Amino acid sequence: MDVYEALKKSVMEYDTQGAVAWAQKVVGESQDPIAALDAISEAMHVVGEGYAREDLWLPDLVGAADAAKAALPILEEEIRRRGQQTKSLGTVVAGTVRGDIHTIGKSMLCVLLMAAGFKVIDLGENVSTERFIEAVKDNKAQVLALSALLTTTAPEQGKVIDALKEAGLRAQVKIMVGGGAITPEFAENIGADGYRSTAPAAVELAKSFVNKE
Repeated sequence: MDVYEALKKSVMEYDTQGAVAWAQKVVGESQDPIAALDAISEAMHVVGEGYAREDLWLPDLVGAADAAKAALPILEEEIRRRGQQTKSLGTVVAGTVRGDIHTIGKSMLCVLLMAAGFKVIDLGENVSTERFIEAVKDNKAQVLALSALLTTTAPEQGKVIDALKEAGLRAQVKIMVGGGAITPEFAENIGADGYRSTAPAAVELAKSFVNKE
């Protein structure tokens, strides 16, 4: 088994230590870090598809995402060191809105987006409207992903969208919303471009936004 297959297998088996070790081996043996990223992407695609079919469950997706998330920085640092370029589908700014500190769904989405080939700016949780606006502007983001688990914080998503309009940035970015408190009707009412209930489905929505499915 070569290093890429071993790395893929580690992610699919939720083996975080193994994923880190194989990523380090890629770097130590001067193997291709971009090929290693592709292996992680393939693993996350398989797990994501299994989750979407309900063959796998949330702990499976979390485990694979944790393994991928541990290995990615090692490979990305090597790519930067070599001055290589990765093919990017586009830039996504993501975060959980102000007043909400739930991160699992948002974090899984960010890992899946990175594995799919997006550059992801993860702002974390309890993110102010102003930080979202600044990040979209500074990174020239094509997609903004807003998460809210609580009914009390869901309206913050609408405030971010309104602020983007006021800043003259709404036309340049597609907005997708998600989280336990969100419904398709709510998404439509606040002017979002789309809603998906699962992280794998949200990745496909992001791809459709950049017309590179």
